[in-house]
Amino acid sequence: MTAEPLMRMRLRVEQDIFVVRQLGREVARMVGLESQDQTRMATALSEVARVLLAAGLNAEVAFTVPAIGVPSLLVTMAHPDAGAAARITGQLRQVGRLVDTMEVDEGESRTVIRMSRRLPPGAPLLTPERMSEIRAGLSEHVPGTPLDELAVQNQQLIAALDEVRAQRDDLARLNAELEETNRGVMALYNQLSQELEETNRGVVALYAELDEKSAQLRAASEAKSRFLANVSHELRAPVTAIIGLGRLLTDSGSDELTVEQHRQVDLIRTSASDLLTLVNGLLDLAKAEAGRIEPHWSEVDLRAMFGQLRGTLRPLATRPEVDFVIEEPAVPALRSDEVLLAQVLRNLLTNALKFTASGSVRLSAAPAGSDIEFIVADTGAGIPPELHERIFEEFYQVPGSKPVSGKGTGLGLPYARRLAGILGGGLRVDSTPGTGSVFTLRLPVTS
Repeated sequence: MTAEPLMRMRLRVEQDIFVVRQLGREVARMVGLESQDQTRMATALSEVARVLLAAGLNAEVAFTVPAIGVPSLLVTMAHPDAGAAARITGQLRQVGRLVDTMEVDEGESRTVIRMSRRLPPGAPLLTPERMSEIRAGLSEHVPGTPLDELAVQNQQLIAALDEVRAQRDDLARLNAELEETNRGVMALYNQLSQELEETNRGVVALYAELDEKSAQLRAASEAKSRFLANVSHELRAPVTAIIGLGRLLTDSGSDELTVEQHRQVDLIRTSASDLLTLVNGLLDLAKAEAGRIEPHWSEVDLRAMFGQLRGTLRPLATRPEVDFVIEEPAVPALRSDEVLLAQVLRNLLTNALKFTASGSVRLSAAPAGSDIEFIVADTGAGIPPELHERIFEEFYQVPGSKPVSGKGTGLGLPYARRLAGILGGGLRVDSTPGTGSVFTLRLPVTS
């Protein structure tokens, strides 16, 4: 459905250029275009009219507001020259910048130029009644003289110049603000660069200090390991000799001792045995810390290992108040070092038996995902949560805890955790005072 034009006119003479300009500005004003868009549409119309009249033929001009689509003012100018499209298009290239759309179509008997400008969102609604009012108003419009149009153009030019001057002033102000901002940004950047450089120097110095401390710690650890190993070796011989001499003194072939002498010799032998156990523990721990323990991987029969542990540790579980239970393992075998694994479990079970007065000490093994967990659970006094990691330190013992049987060296748990790491796993404890402790050794099934 084609909308009825608001106004029609025909271009015949040069004076009609002023008329179409005035009419175009008036139509644009009445349909709701803003002042600048009115001037742009009027200028575009006058330029197209000039080009068409220069071709020597008249043209018909129609102003329309389409009934559908985006509200726009559409101006159609029909030129009765069918071959003028290419020439006109080149001459009107700059005019297309004044409007939203511009098309030049070439038909069988004429060339048609279409220009449109979208109405602003705040333009009045163009109802049929409003369209009728616009047509009535345009029919009564009386074109001004060229001088009147020149005066209007001058006013528009002055307004445009004022607007350009205001925009230039705004631009100058914005440039000044931007320059000031840039100076502030550069100052901040320089300050941040200096602070970052200073921080980097501090970080470099800190890393150097950390490297130095790490080297010192490594040297101290190596020195401690060498000291423990050397002292252990040096102490083992005289301690063994003391144990041997004590055994000779109590031998049935030696001179008979008094009761008091016999008691004192037994005390010497017991003390020497405890000292030898401590020396052996120090030597084992020094080897583990120095990385001189290499695991020998093989297929370990857990049922056989559990049976050996049950037999070797049974003499330690002599109190009837404590049930010593080694369950059948749920996993029959795994690939590990049999000697080191047995040592870890022996240390855990021995520690549990020493600190459990009543209840039970239990060893079990079960799969845990792709790993296997060995669990040693006891019903001893328990360990406060804040001391769960400290019990894995050398020579540390929970304050107030006393072994029910035997004496602790404070090396069994640290040594067990280091062996667990060598076997590719980990050792942790879960314990609550008054309810006992659960030590969990987690190892991969295959290594």
